[in-house]
Amino acid sequence: MLAICGVPQNKFRTICSSIDKLDKQSFEQVKKEMVDEKGLTEEAADQIGLFVKERGVPMELLSKLKQEGSKFLENDESLSALKELEILFKALEESKCINRVIFDLSLARGLDYYTGVIFEAAFKGATQVGSIAAGGRYDNLIGMFGSKQVPAVGISLGIERVFAIMEQQDKNQEIRAIETQVLVSIFGDDLSLGAKLVNELWEAKIKAEYMVNKRVKKHFDHATVSKIPWMVIVGDRELNEGIVRLKDMIAAVEHEIPRSSLVEELRKRLDS
Repeated sequence: MLAICGVPQNKFRTICSSIDKLDKQSFEQVKKEMVDEKGLTEEAADQIGLFVKERGVPMELLSKLKQEGSKFLENDESLSALKELEILFKALEESKCINRVIFDLSLARGLDYYTGVIFEAAFKGATQVGSIAAGGRYDNLIGMFGSKQVPAVGISLGIERVFAIMEQQDKNQEIRAIETQVLVSIFGDDLSLGAKLVNELWEAKIKAEYMVNKRVKKHFDHATVSKIPWMVIVGDRELNEGIVRLKDMIAAVEHEIPRSSLVEELRKRLDS
């Protein structure tokens, strides 16, 4: 694209560095830098301005660039690039993810080792932090540090930006210190009963722990502080009647169920 616009090859890197600022600056600001500071002609800068406005649905924009009279058809390198992009976009269509991709001619890199497609990943949501990942194709970079050329595609992740998004999303979410789904509460001192019940839940792949204590408040305090969503309560009455009490700590409601149905009933509620 830069060659088509009349940018001398020895200015490709520095002009790309200017174009890379378009997500933070207006084109007029970028143009001023290219012309006044980097010695690009106004004609070349204006031509770049026409191209970097092009942004849209991949196959639609690609078709536009391939129309008769397009300057992209007059350059061997741009012709090759259009063919490679068509292969890429068709593959994206087949993988059913083309709807997540935008073809943007303003995308640029301030580094000159890229030899093919470049890309950025952005987060779609309320938290706007710019791109969270970027990369591209570089066929010659690895060979600069060894004896063999290894074509490659690489990407770097903006970990601080990802953390910023995660922190924003976590503001309205409760963070639990443990993964326990169920607290088996034995109101008494029957340690064996607690161990037996919790083992049944473990065998059913339910994350559970048990507590044996005569002080009822201790059980509820532990479940509340640890944000354990369910309690299985067993006291003297429950033992005598062959039942257990299931307490939904979030909805603050209790259900009495047969002791023999504990795993089945609990699984239903956890899966709902």
